[in-house]
Amino acid sequence: MKEQLKEQIDIIDGYLDKYLSEKDNPQSVIYKAMRYSVFAGGKRLRPILMMNVCEMCGGDVKEIIPFACAMEMIHTYSLIHDDLPAMDNDDLRRGIPTSHIKFGEATAILAGDALLNKAFEIVSDYSGTNPERALNAINILAVSSGTEGMIGGQIVDMESEGKDITLEELKYLHLNKTGAIIRSACAIGALMAGASEKEMTAVDNFALNLGVAFQIQDDILDVIGSEEELGKPIGSDAEENKNTYVKIAGLEEAKKMSEEYSFKAKNSLAGFGGKADFLLKLTDYLTLRRY
Repeated sequence: MKEQLKEQIDIIDGYLDKYLSEKDNPQSVIYKAMRYSVFAGGKRLRPILMMNVCEMCGGDVKEIIPFACAMEMIHTYSLIHDDLPAMDNDDLRRGIPTSHIKFGEATAILAGDALLNKAFEIVSDYSGTNPERALNAINILAVSSGTEGMIGGQIVDMESEGKDITLEELKYLHLNKTGAIIRSACAIGALMAGASEKEMTAVDNFALNLGVAFQIQDDILDVIGSEEELGKPIGSDAEENKNTYVKIAGLEEAKKMSEEYSFKAKNSLAGFGGKADFLLKLTDYLTLRRY
């Protein structure tokens, strides 16, 4: 599994390197800041999901490479802004200083803005064989990263700080903040492959449940993980009194919930048979991970 993931990450990184090539001009520092965060490591989960859903649905993976890279840029921009003093105020991300620590707060803000804009530069320049599908995919990408998706989830998270919320409210928060672009990554992969309505529904159920399981595991790792493996301090959620699945449900119940959502995710792909093998293994890998 790790070897397959490494191969796919290398493919994605190769394209990201081209899309984010440094420019020798007066604003060159912005390219340095963008590349610093994009190439700081990371699982490349969203592009990998997009590529493998596309393949599972019988599509040409080359068609969605621009969308996969754009998705990773959007995810990275959200992390840069998440780490800012006005948000989570984190000094470390993936084991290295966060963007605002390395480049200063103003440059970090602009690097996040630049990655968001670059993402849409890339997908709006689509020159493949399915322009109508691509237009729909751009809309999915925009909505999932905006006020009805990731940004919406982030503001609800901020508004919930210091308050007691229910598990359902927490799930809503994370289905948007974390889950929205996981779902859109899978939706774009299926859409660009020409998936049927039934297949699109199955893929969305998979992504929805995987997103919840992934977030629960994140919450669990903040309690039982190691700083060395995670690349950031552990225990920060409890220290900052954040609402998490562990805080609301308890550690053991959170583990059970992660298993349940993982099972639901895998069961959603039953209709794809052997074509879903990689995504089934990936689900286990992600929900049993240590970092």
